[in-house]
Formats: sequence, C-alpha cells, structure tokens
Amino acid sequence: MNLHDFYYELPQELIAQDPLSDRSSSRLMVLDKETGEIEHKIFKDIIEYLNPGDCLVINDTKVLPARLIGEKVGTGAAIEVLLLTRKQDLKDTWEVLVKPGKKAKVGTKISFGGGKLIGEIIAIVEEGNRVIQFTYDGIFEEILDELGQMPLPPYITHKLEDKNRYQTVYAKHEGSAAAPTAGLHFTEELLQKIEDKGVDIARVTLHVGLGTFRPVKTENIQEHHMHSEFYMVSEEAAEKVNRAKKNGKRIISVGTTSTRTLESAAEADGTLKACSGWTQIFIYPGYRFKVIDCLITNFHLPESTLVMLVSALAGREHVLAAYEKAVEEKYRFFSFGDAMFIH
Repeated sequence: MNLHDFYYELPQELIAQDPLSDRSSSRLMVLDKETGEIEHKIFKDIIEYLNPGDCLVINDTKVLPARLIGEKVGTGAAIEVLLLTRKQDLKDTWEVLVKPGKKAKVGTKISFGGGKLIGEIIAIVEEGNRVIQFTYDGIFEEILDELGQMPLPPYITHKLEDKNRYQTVYAKHEGSAAAPTAGLHFTEELLQKIEDKGVDIARVTLHVGLGTFRPVKTENIQEHHMHSEFYMVSEEAAEKVNRAKKNGKRIISVGTTSTRTLESAAEADGTLKACSGWTQIFIYPGYRFKVIDCLITNFHLPESTLVMLVSALAGREHVLAAYEKAVEEKYRFFSFGDAMFIH
C-alpha cells in the first residue's frame, strides 16, 4: 500500500484555527463502515447512536504546557524548547525538541522566566532531539504551568486564549505533548447524559507524543517506523470493556489514541487486561481489530498514520469518499475541527 493512496485535497481555509465556544456544538459526520452511507448531525446527537450496555472508552491524558520560550545563558539568544518525554532514570530530565538546534550544544544553559527555570543540555539523542536537565526552586509542575504554553499543532497559527480548550473536560494524568482531540467535543453535561442512558464509560490513558504529527516519509507505508507512546489500562477499565464484549454490546473508542491503547493491551481473543507499557502499534488497512467496534474521531491530515487507522476500520474508499464529502460540505478539519462517528 502506497502513501499516495491516503491523499486527499484539503483547502487551507477548512483547517479550524479556533475552538468553538460550545464544545458539543461542532458538526458530526456519521459514517456506516459497511455501506459507506453518510449522515450529517451535530456532535451532541452522538447520544442517539449509543445504546445501554455499550462501553465508551475515553483517554484521560492531560496535555502539558510543554512549549517553553527561553534565552541562552551568556548570549541572550532566543531558544524554544518543547518537552517530549520525562526521563525515568535521571531526576528533572526530559527529552526535548529545541529550536534552533544549532545553538543547543551539550553544555548549553537556557534560562526561562527570568531564571525561574534553568535547563542544561546534557545529551544529543536520535533525530537531533536533546536531553535537558532542569534546576529550579519549588514545584516543577507549578513553574511549568506558569511559564509553559500549550504545544498546539503546527497548522494552528492563532493564539489560544484559554489553555483549557486544548484539554478534554476529563483530562487527569499529565504527560501528553498533544491533546487526544476527539475528546474535545465532550462536555460534562453530555457525558452525564450518556451515563444516564446506561452506557458504561471506561477511562484509559495514553500520553500522546509529537510523533502523531510526524509525516510518513516512506512511499511503502509498511516501512514507516511508529513512535513509542506510554499507555495505562486499569483493572476497572478492563472489566468494563470485557463485560460489554461478553454481553454482546459495542466498544466505542473516543479517538485514535484510545483505539491504539485498547488494541495494544488486548489478548489475541480480544480480552482486555490491566497493564501499562509502551506501544508502537501501527494500524493500517488489513489490520483486524480485536476490541473496538465503533470510533469517534476528528478529520485527520492527508497521508497521516491516523487516516490509515480510520481506513483500517471503515475501508479506504469509504473514508476518502467521506472526506471528499466533508470538504464539499465545508466541515472544519483537524484538532479544533468537527467530528466523525464510524459505526
């Protein structure tokens, strides 16, 4: 399968730059994965498609305000640092992306917030990423919350007025470099209504890495190397999913990140086990899903691994036809855009 098989034309003006004032009022395209039939709805209508006993799986990761603007100690040159993953073996040490990289040699010190936070580059690792060790007084998370900015995707050029709009309302465990954006459409009220209808809500965690936005560079998609992301499935979440499956009900995954978590943690027979670890799962057409039946997701970038995952569930032709329709109907695309329900 070739990369170009997942290409579609997207006019620039359809890339959503700002979140809607009401999360659940975005549009919802409903796609039947068997027939390719399409319906046009509003996101809050999702409740009509959920049945008592179904299990809705959400990713409760929380986005770190991981973008830090600082200056090089000694020269005052501006340097931008993006936190990727916290290193477990060394205290206050992170793998980061640095711009401009040329200025970030080992030994370079960077000051943030007038010295509230000092970072020293201690290593250069694969793909030019750096390892940085921080020193500070106080609590790191509080300093980061004060100095850091949300790491919005490169295609969003507007400034985000409210940091919380790049978080889901159920975000809990800090560690993501990007939001699990399918979840941005839910409000507390809508989740309550879903629970009141008898739908079980299971929470899993996958810390989204920036590799999500990394373009596929190999023409043969099977040669693409997926980035690693850390996930956790609790006993409670595994029980809810297994109960729904046993009762012949559906597992509805909110987002590609919840999907990758479930499919990584499942046994061959589809039984989910409580576990945590790192996943590099790459889902593309031909993949046989072990756990999920339906998917709530946003509209994804052309030729991205996410479009490939969605195509694995609904069929490439159905997905590309739906995307073409979405362009025609002027749906809003990507992180702050509209949603799709595949059933």
